[in-house]
Amino acid sequence: MKVKNICCIGAGYVGGPTMAVIAEKCPHIKVTVVDINESRIAAWNGENFDELPVFEPGLGDIVKKTRGRNLFFSTNVDQAINEAEMIFISVNTPTKTYGKGKGMAADLKYIELCARQIARVSKTDKIVVEKSTLPVRTASAIKSILDNTGNNVQFEILSNPEFLAEGTAVEDLLFPDRVLIGGDNSTDSGQKAIQALVEIYSNWVAKERILTTNVWSSELSKLTANAFLAQRVSSINAMSEICEKTGADVSEVAKAIGMDSRIGSKFLKASVGFGGSCFQKDILNLVYIAKSYGLDQVADYWEQVVIMNDHQKQRFSDNIVSTLYNTVSGKKITFLGWAFKKDTNDTRESAAINVADNLLSERANVSVYDPKVSSKQIYADLDYLGTRSNEENKDLLSVYKDPYEACKDSHGIAILTEWDEFKNYDWKNIYKQMNKPAFVFDGRGILDKDELGSIGFIYYKIGSGD
Repeated sequence: MKVKNICCIGAGYVGGPTMAVIAEKCPHIKVTVVDINESRIAAWNGENFDELPVFEPGLGDIVKKTRGRNLFFSTNVDQAINEAEMIFISVNTPTKTYGKGKGMAADLKYIELCARQIARVSKTDKIVVEKSTLPVRTASAIKSILDNTGNNVQFEILSNPEFLAEGTAVEDLLFPDRVLIGGDNSTDSGQKAIQALVEIYSNWVAKERILTTNVWSSELSKLTANAFLAQRVSSINAMSEICEKTGADVSEVAKAIGMDSRIGSKFLKASVGFGGSCFQKDILNLVYIAKSYGLDQVADYWEQVVIMNDHQKQRFSDNIVSTLYNTVSGKKITFLGWAFKKDTNDTRESAAINVADNLLSERANVSVYDPKVSSKQIYADLDYLGTRSNEENKDLLSVYKDPYEACKDSHGIAILTEWDEFKNYDWKNIYKQMNKPAFVFDGRGILDKDELGSIGFIYYKIGSGD
């Protein structure tokens, strides 16, 4: 089965970069990314390749090279589905906010809408690829919808989960640790579908890094990978609190244990807490799956990872309040960073949102600077919580385009994102324009404690007991 046309439904953080790399590495395949969000598609088709809807280092160069050649962005979903032999589903699967499984289970309404649209439009056989992170057994639901509502064409369902880290997504796509493809290898048509996707990735990925499994193993592997990574972050964050009480330094502890080859050094960076689109959502999904099978001890184990993460954010904001003499009412607190990590404009589940919400509830005046996140997004993140009105949020929180203006007359500065540029600021100048005593709360551990101390700052680093 030779694939000449690919359609990807969903032009977000996964669909856009993934399809751009496939288009670059497979110039013989026409790749069309579709989305019903007209403004998002317009942004992908915009003239400024530095202002794409998704900021990822290197992505603009790839889109510039491929767009209009064999990479296209469109709102004409039906046409792209009709033309494609292979369709990737890359739409949002948020945690349910209603009904059974509220707060834990994945909301699959967008997946079902995609499946029904594919079934309605398709006139020829299709390979449908799950790219969104989905709970186990979703493929069988998609298969049922396609087979029972379609036009008597044959559909093969594959699971091809993404393992991208935002900020390094392009690098992760070009040089993946592994590519995982799950399908029905018990039938001839299923094996052919698996092989068709293997051949696409084989254009740039070594065959030994392409793993094929059954669909269920593939779906569960994605949830498990994110759960294990998040567990490491919560584990080192739990140790950071002990370090602060005992006088140890969590970065020194992390280095010591990371040199053990059985443990390794990755994901042992203490911080104000993990964020992003996947970790919390996938763990809660795993918790819900475990509970639905009556595996309460398993569910409790994984839920503790999320509980620890929430605790880390809460205690960071509590420490700011207690350090500033138990009141921040009317005081200016500057946030450097709002994105959940550096080199991305994604703010989903960012620790900054909850820390800001806590401080605003204490009537602090919060000022924010982030090099890539818009003021519109920052206010939207706060409004989504529903803690206070939109007007109150705008009264208490201000967004700046200049970091020095954001820090001027501030009582304390909180580092919420590990942007590299923060290390190179003129901290002497910042200190001069702040209220005294001037505090820095480093939630990422990126600044030089001795340098800031010599300037006059009272410096707090998460996980340090000094």
